[in-house]
Amino acid sequence: MDSAAFLSSVPQAVAIWLIIILLVAVAAATVSIPRVLTEPAPVVTERQRYAEEVAIAADRAAGTARRRRAEWVAAQTAVDEAWAAYEKADQACHRIASAAAYPLVSLRRKPGENVDRQRYLHRAASALCRSQDLSIDQLNDVFAHRGWNPRLHPVLQEAVLAQAVRAHRLAGYREAVEKEQIAWRGVLAADEALCSLRAEATAAPLRVDDPEPTDQQWWTEQWTATEFPAAA
Repeated sequence: MDSAAFLSSVPQAVAIWLIIILLVAVAAATVSIPRVLTEPAPVVTERQRYAEEVAIAADRAAGTARRRRAEWVAAQTAVDEAWAAYEKADQACHRIASAAAYPLVSLRRKPGENVDRQRYLHRAASALCRSQDLSIDQLNDVFAHRGWNPRLHPVLQEAVLAQAVRAHRLAGYREAVEKEQIAWRGVLAADEALCSLRAEATAAPLRVDDPEPTDQQWWTEQWTATEFPAAA
């Protein structure tokens, strides 16, 4: 082999070696890539996604059930407090009524006494309203003299005011009972929803890998979303 032939074969050999080196580098880079990048991502099926959504819904329903039960417990406490307030008002009403049963010593009124009696009624009613023993509506009736006689003796006014307080407390008790019943119905509804979602959340993962029945697939393919109402 002369020198000219040798020199002409050198570029070919270099090219071959460069190709070999390039292939080795590519192979090494491919091996060094983490398997998580080369392997295809797992396919999340619709049933798997449904199972996850049901589990999330069950957790939220559990929180709702806890809140509803706490509201019901608070409503029960309000009922007990309302009943205690009514019993206190009822006892005071009986006590004042017994004291007012005795006749007054003098029925004559001094000049300006009617004004004093009216002021007494307004002050007493305002104090009872501030302590929530009378409602705003009742106080307005007192100042407008709707159903109230401002000329009564203060002893008799006390009896009338006590009766109004008892009526207000009885209405508050009935309202508290109604709210407690509404809260209890909320507890029952929340517990029922929670039980249903927990049962579905337990059963859903077991159905994740089950293939859909062939006849069900065929039946689904035969109908479109717009055809269902017409068929129904």
